[in-house]
Order: sequence, then structure tokens, then C-alpha cells
Amino acid sequence: MTFDVVVIGAGHAGCEAAWAAARLGCRVGLCTLSADTVALMPCNPAIGGTAKGHLVREIDALGGLMARAIDATGIQFKLLNRSRGPAVWSPRAQADKRRYGAWMRDALEREPNITWLFRRAGRIMTAGGRVTGLAFEDGESVACSAIVVTTGTFLNGLIHVGDEQRPAGRAGEPPSCDLATSIREIGVEMGRLKTGTPPRLDRRSIDFSVFGEEPGDDPVVPFSFLTTRIERPQVACHLVYTSERVHEIVRRSIDRSPLYNGRIQGIGPRYCPSLEDKVMRFPDKSRHQIFLEPEGIDVDEIYVNGLSMSLPRDVQEEIVHALPGLERASILRHAYAVEYDFVQPTELHRSLETKRLPGLFLAGQINGTSGYEEAAAQGLMAGLNAARIVRGDAAIVLGRDEAYIGILIDDLVTRGCLEPYRMFTSRAEHRLLLRIDNADVRLTPVGHRAGLVDAERWRLFEARMERLDRNRARAATTRVTVDGRRVTVEQALAQPPVTLDDVRGGGFEMDVDPERAHLDTATIEAELRYRGYLRRHAADVARARAQETRAIPVHFEYRGIPGLSREVVERLTTVRPETIGQAARVPGVTPAAVAIVAARVARGARA
Repeated sequence: MTFDVVVIGAGHAGCEAAWAAARLGCRVGLCTLSADTVALMPCNPAIGGTAKGHLVREIDALGGLMARAIDATGIQFKLLNRSRGPAVWSPRAQADKRRYGAWMRDALEREPNITWLFRRAGRIMTAGGRVTGLAFEDGESVACSAIVVTTGTFLNGLIHVGDEQRPAGRAGEPPSCDLATSIREIGVEMGRLKTGTPPRLDRRSIDFSVFGEEPGDDPVVPFSFLTTRIERPQVACHLVYTSERVHEIVRRSIDRSPLYNGRIQGIGPRYCPSLEDKVMRFPDKSRHQIFLEPEGIDVDEIYVNGLSMSLPRDVQEEIVHALPGLERASILRHAYAVEYDFVQPTELHRSLETKRLPGLFLAGQINGTSGYEEAAAQGLMAGLNAARIVRGDAAIVLGRDEAYIGILIDDLVTRGCLEPYRMFTSRAEHRLLLRIDNADVRLTPVGHRAGLVDAERWRLFEARMERLDRNRARAATTRVTVDGRRVTVEQALAQPPVTLDDVRGGGFEMDVDPERAHLDTATIEAELRYRGYLRRHAADVARARAQETRAIPVHFEYRGIPGLSREVVERLTTVRPETIGQAARVPGVTPAAVAIVAARVARGARA
């Protein structure tokens, strides 16, 4: 059997990778153990959140699946940071995890270019210094021109619950050891990371009357630009806090935690700490938030968000029962920590292809990231670029000024990972340009040129852009009265007290799609209100792009250049930045060193 692209793993990264490659006309083999675990949510059954919602909107704008999947299967929706500016607004939704996986599986099954390979991946086959196929652990193999590895936490996965230790990629599923060995033999730098998950409780054993209720938004702001409205009933989440009693249980049991007794060697996520870390690292905190989140409409499992840990089962029972309303709670699944191998992402080009083996792409947690959204974004780009390279086309690389996806990938391949990487809005230099409302404006043309955006989506996008252009023109010419003065709408909205509702009441007529009025309104209001800031951002971007267009030759030799320290040479040689702009972002590389490299590159170009 022969494929153009084989994708290993059908989690969030693998689903997007397979979809993207197939949409570009490639024959795709999707290798996974079971159809039941497609797009599985082994941790929090939620999509989006601060900055993560931006990634989901961008995936959708490019033609990916995640936004449509959560719109179809979400059970509670919220737009976060409403009280702040539009640059940090981010959608988040609780998913019905079973329905989410089923929706994603159905979408992939309807794609004729995807063939399911329900096998265990074993060894990457090579010849002539590039990928030629994939061998399975049972001895069979398939030929292909490119492979996208999206194995999540399965590479030499090891689960910890107190003193219990068992090889597994996640609870109940064996690790991938042969594939880990095969990747290591390529010569890439690898490391060890750790993540974890909290206990799951039986809904029927919880006294919800003592909790504060957290309802969803009404009306709902959808994730996908294709979704017009979401009107189904939403479930409530519930808020509870840890107590000094809980903290005392953790402190006296800390020597039984593999995080603190040395059994876990992998580095965990700093921004999503375990309960042990919260208690031990923040002794001044008297309590920590915990959210009780349903895992679906017709399931009894409750996800205890904020209670991730690796303590023994008996200690977990004691902690849960020490919380108000959970005195009689039944634990359906205990919390655990999992260690796994990852590839240092400085081993990758910005296309997500490995530098050491052409045709091999990596996406998701194998690159040191955490989160479904970060994984899906990488998967989409890896699948897209694998297909393009198979077809003989140049890879698509998104800039830091174009998308959070561009920031994510640039951070990974330029800076590497010392801990699991998570996206934040603070990582964006130009976050006012990278809002959720304009993700389609920024990226749908890219997806259309690539072949991911179909004709119907493109028709809707063109209509939206026509409305936006008309609204821009009207705002520049329509005059309204503000404080007794006649000014244009764009001048009026530059004054903070004035809102779009104010000027619409004063005679400004907007052209909006009744089905997507929230989107049309959000975009024009942000553009008008922040017009001055956006112009300054655009000027900064133009200056930065000059550096990004100055390419560094692939085999450029840094050793022997006068003025470069040994440390700088080592860092630049490891990362192999593709442009002068990227070289400036390599940790430890000084502006003076960048100037020296730029001068040497320019001299070589003139020679």
C-alpha cells in the first residue's frame, strides 16, 4: 500500500494534519490504534480559552476542523475577558467529549483521500536520506513520501500514581516504544516532559447545592466563521475552593508524591501546576480555585479542573472528600501524571519538517507543547506543508505579525522548550493586530491559496470583505454630532467614551450580515476605535519584515566569524535561523552579534 502522506496519531494534531493533507489532494494514511480514541480529550474536556481561542479561530480561518467541531458539540460557551479590550477576547467552550470525537471521526471518514490504518506504528523507513515509508510493529509496512508524527504523550509514556508506575501513553493504552527508538536513531535531540490529569467524579455522588454556579453566555459567540448561531441549552459548571485542610493533607503526604520524591524526572507545565506544586510553591495562598466541569450531556463523569495530581489513590480520596459538597463523592478515575519523550523543536524548520530527515514532520506534544489547541494548530500546518512538499511546492510559513500560529511555531523552532509550551496573548508583539474577530481577514486568503478553503467559504468571505470595505468607507465620510461638534464616525470612535451604538443611533448605518452581525460589528468597531494604535503596529511590522526577508543561507558557517562568541556560535548553529529576523530572536544572541551576521550574509550575497 502506498500513500503520499502518513499521519501517526489521530488526536487533535493528527486529525487536522490528515484533513489538511487530504484536502490538498494527497492520499493520506491515518495510523491510530482505535476509532474510539479519535480526537480524544484525555484531560480537560474544553476547547479555547485565553489565546487558545485565537488559535482555534485561526485554524478555522485557514480551513481546519476544530472550530466547527466544538460549535457542533459544545455544551457551555463563554467569551473570556469581555471587560478588557478586543485584543484579548477569547472564546472557550466545554465539550461533550464523546460527541466531539464522533463529529471529528465522521468528518475524516467523509474525506475520500483518507484511509484508516488501525495499527501500531513501529519504525520510520528511510532511503537516500529521506522518508520512504512506515513499518508497523506487526512487521507490515506502507510506502509514503512524508510522515507527520503526532503521538502526544505516547513516546515511552510512563504513568505515575503515587508509588504505582506503569508504561502507558494515557490510562489504559500502551506506550509507543519502537517508534520512540526509531525517532531517536535519526539523531534528533530529545528530552522528557511531564503532564497530568485530575480525578473524575460521579455526578450522582456530588452535592451541587453548596457550590457557586457558573453559567454559559447568552447569546453564544461561535468559534467558526461558518456558524451562524448556537441556540441549544447549555450546562452549568460549578466553582469550589481548596481549603487549609486540603493543603495540610498534601503537605503531610508530599513524600509520597512522585513529583517530590524523585520518581518523576520530566519537567511539568509551569502555567498549569499540579495540586502538589500549588500547595508547596505558593504557601501564602490559603485557597485555590477548582471547577467542576461536566464531560458531556448524558454522562455522569465530572472533570475536577484544578485538581491535577500524582498522589497515591488513598490520598486522592482523602483530598476529594475534604472538599465541601464532595464528602461522599465517588472517584470514577483517579488522577495521574504521565512522563513522555519529546523532540527539542529547534530540530525543526518553521515548516515543522525535521532538519535531519526530509519528509518527516512533527506536530503537537512531541514538539514540547501542551494543549489541544496548540496541537491542532501545529497539525494543520504540518499536514499542509507535508502535502505541499510532496507536490513540489514551497512550504507555507506564517509570520509573527500574521497569526498566533506563526508565533507558536516561531517560538518553538527558535527558542526551543525547557518546559511544556502554552500559548498566551502576552507572547504576541502585535496582539492588537491578531484579534479573534479578524482571523478570517488575516488568514482565509492564505487558506484559499493553499487549497484548504472551499468555494462556499470563499464566497462568504468575499461578501464579508465587501461589507467591511463599505463600512470603512461610510465611517470615513458619515458625520455625527459628538459634544456639539460634527465629526466623522472614525474620528468619533477614536474618543474612548463614544461607542459604536452611540454613532449608529446618530445616523451611522452599517452594512451587516444578519446571520453574522456580531462579527461584522466587532471588526469595524475594533478597527475604528484603535485606528491610531493599528497604524503604529503596521509601521512596526513593516520595519520588522525587512529583517525577515533577509535570508541566511542554509549551510551558513558561523564558526570563524570575528566578533561572535563561542556561545553565540553554538546557539546559532543549533537553531540554524532562516532569516536575520529569526536570528535576532534566538536566546542569547545579542544585537551586536546579529549585526555581524547580517553584514557577513550581505557580503556573501555581493560576492
